[in-house]
Amino acid sequence: MNRRPTLLAALALTATTALTLSACGSDDDNPTKDSDKIAGADTGGEKSASPSASTPTSADRPEIELPSDVTHKFEWKKTGDPAKDAVLHDAEQRIKAVDMAIAEQDPLHEAYRFYSEGTAAAGTEKYIQEFVDHKARTTGKARYYNESVTVNEDGTAALVYCEDQSKAFNKFLETGKTNVNQATKNSYVIYASTLRKNKSGVWVTERLTSQRGSAKCQP
Repeated sequence: MNRRPTLLAALALTATTALTLSACGSDDDNPTKDSDKIAGADTGGEKSASPSASTPTSADRPEIELPSDVTHKFEWKKTGDPAKDAVLHDAEQRIKAVDMAIAEQDPLHEAYRFYSEGTAAAGTEKYIQEFVDHKARTTGKARYYNESVTVNEDGTAALVYCEDQSKAFNKFLETGKTNVNQATKNSYVIYASTLRKNKSGVWVTERLTSQRGSAKCQP
């Protein structure tokens, strides 16, 4: 999940590889094969709690708190299907939890681990560690849209969505400097994830792949 266009050249490359490709167990450097096709359908400042009022009550969920300069805009629509809406909710919480872990500089933060398992959790840990190593965190607003969710009878689900990173940047903690970059086609990322409903009723993300510059996500 290379969530920011130019953190540092090495950091951006490492983050992408760790979370979206090798950590997901993919043997293909281009997990989508085609930018228009996806199989199956992520330290200062005032904090504000952001759990949804419709949070499922099937588990003791962690509270998500983010710096006031870190925001997320989810344009995901309610489907009216309880299972699909639960998948979308828990995926949203995972995304927020990753940014909280980055802000708190904690690669083993319990919040994202609550919503992630397997290669997705392992890749997320490496991704967060890169921010810790470079004493950086996220800032700005990330937008999520063009979602597609499928729930299977075996208790798994597939979720595909886009992220607009054009207003999301990297902030270095020691200097307070924010790297503001102009938007390009690579500011728009498509994700494909596999989730599984665990015994506590939480939809945990087990696998995650991404591709920058997808035609599906361009404005």
